[in-house]
Amino acid sequence: MNRMDAKRFETLAEAHGAAIGRWPRDDQDAAFAFLAEAPEVAQALLDDARLLDEALDELRPPSPSLALRDAIIAAAPAESRGWSLGRWLAGAGIGAALAAACAAGVVIGVDIAAPSGASSLDAVSQTVAVEDDWIALPEMESQS
Repeated sequence: MNRMDAKRFETLAEAHGAAIGRWPRDDQDAAFAFLAEAPEVAQALLDDARLLDEALDELRPPSPSLALRDAIIAAAPAESRGWSLGRWLAGAGIGAALAAACAAGVVIGVDIAAPSGASSLDAVSQTVAVEDDWIALPEMESQS
């Protein structure tokens, strides 16, 4: 345990207040030891710190003026309400782009997997992907 002198005790009391329990843990034991060794000096320093603590506890932050409050509210961006055509079109465009990318991926995947003589439409109607295995479906009679 480090020994504490009056100057260090005063510095900690001014910085952290009169409650030694709020001081850094590393300094608390030494502070209590100093309080036991020199109670008159330590108590006088704690009393000064307690006065400052009480004065700070009495302070309340100032309330903003009505003019400041109104200026802040007026400067805030307007709230967007409901839907707008532009936002809907942007969402629809993203959805259409994702759908087109998925469709292109299916067509390219089927063309790669299709036998060389079959068209991609035939391959789509005859092949189904099941996990990692490919299963050929039986030929279906056309209904024309």
